Amino acid sequence: MKALLCNEPGSLSVVSRPEPVRAEGEVLVRIRHVGICGTDFHIFGGKHPFLEYPRVMGHELSGTVEEAGANSSLKKGDPVYIVPYLSCGTCQACRKGLTNACRNIRVLGVHCDGGMAEYLSVPEGNVVPTGNIPLEDAAMIEFLAIGAHGVKRGNLTSADRVLVTGSGPIGMSAIIFAKARGAHVTVMDTREDRLAFAVDRLSADQTIIANGDAEAEAERQTGGEWYDVVIDATGNATPIERGFNFLAHGARYVLLSVVRQDITFADPEFHKREATLIASRNAQPDDFAEVVRQIEAGRVPTRALNTHRGRLEDGPTLFTDWLKPEAGVIKAILEV
Repeated sequence: MKALLCNEPGSLSVVSRPEPVRAEGEVLVRIRHVGICGTDFHIFGGKHPFLEYPRVMGHELSGTVEEAGANSSLKKGDPVYIVPYLSCGTCQACRKGLTNACRNIRVLGVHCDGGMAEYLSVPEGNVVPTGNIPLEDAAMIEFLAIGAHGVKRGNLTSADRVLVTGSGPIGMSAIIFAKARGAHVTVMDTREDRLAFAVDRLSADQTIIANGDAEAEAERQTGGEWYDVVIDATGNATPIERGFNFLAHGARYVLLSVVRQDITFADPEFHKREATLIASRNAQPDDFAEVVRQIEAGRVPTRALNTHRGRLEDGPTLFTDWLKPEAGVIKAILEV
């Protein structure tokens, strides 16, 4: 089978690999679409903290069932999406239902080879029918679930004034689900085109250019009250640290992104505001279900989000091209 292999940072090649053999309790899936995530770009750039090379990337996956067990509810040809988090089921987190934070978790395309390949065999519990959602759209369910989980972690309500920093795909997913809860959402980014998209297509309420005047503009927009919830989706330590400046008294700060280095903040100011710092990792089954509900209800502009498409065999060239800011990528999807 064909697979797209990241040999080392900056090096991709299309290789031939044996097709996986389905184990008991697994489903063999013919991968049809793979969304390219910021995580994949970080892997390609050598910036991911949890990865060893070489690696077949890909964790935003949809396809069709190729083979399932005799007692499976799935049958050959069924359209499905894959939940890419392989949890152990026995650690303390799993026993509490926090499978997304499993102590022994393996994420497809990160800790083990993923779905930038023609076939993938995964536990049946990680394979979910797409229902009425087209396969290309189903490849976006996972990244949208990341934002849905972060919004849930922040316990957003319609009374909250929310700041989302970073308007890449994960930030956009946070905007979508914050608005679904009725929150007032401001988006901060360096790119005016992304900010315009957030307002025009995602119904964000206000925007801030992330320059040296951002704090002054936020203070002006909020009347000095700042934000009840700040959600970081930048993937960069400097704006994560800057995000503390925007917290209201009693605010929650949700970190959707993860970086290699330490982050620091002014402890006296943090305590004075009695702020809460919250990590948000992966997503849980109810987050995926929420995404499916919102897509089926027509509240997620999937076609507008999916700005770039290509074929798996062109991946080595496309990755380089799509990394360029002028490419204007929001969500790129490879057809396998």
